[in-house]
Amino acid sequence: MQTKIPPVDGLSYEQCRDELIAIVSKLEAGAATLDESMALWERGEALAKRCEDLLDGAQRTIEAVTGGADV
Repeated sequence: MQTKIPPVDGLSYEQCRDELIAIVSKLEAGAATLDESMALWERGEALAKRCEDLLDGAQRTIEAVTGGADV
């Protein structure tokens, strides 16, 4: 039975970051097949984008609270 992979858009920043770290480790180990490596790469790209979006949202929130002043 294969474990269901949760959609990226439902993950927190920390979950995305941790999974991305695990993917990088797997890819660096070089033990995956080409198909597995491509799937890992695509998942990693989605996770990195999610992290970026979450960080951008946090920055917008901080700027809204501080009136856009550099903190």
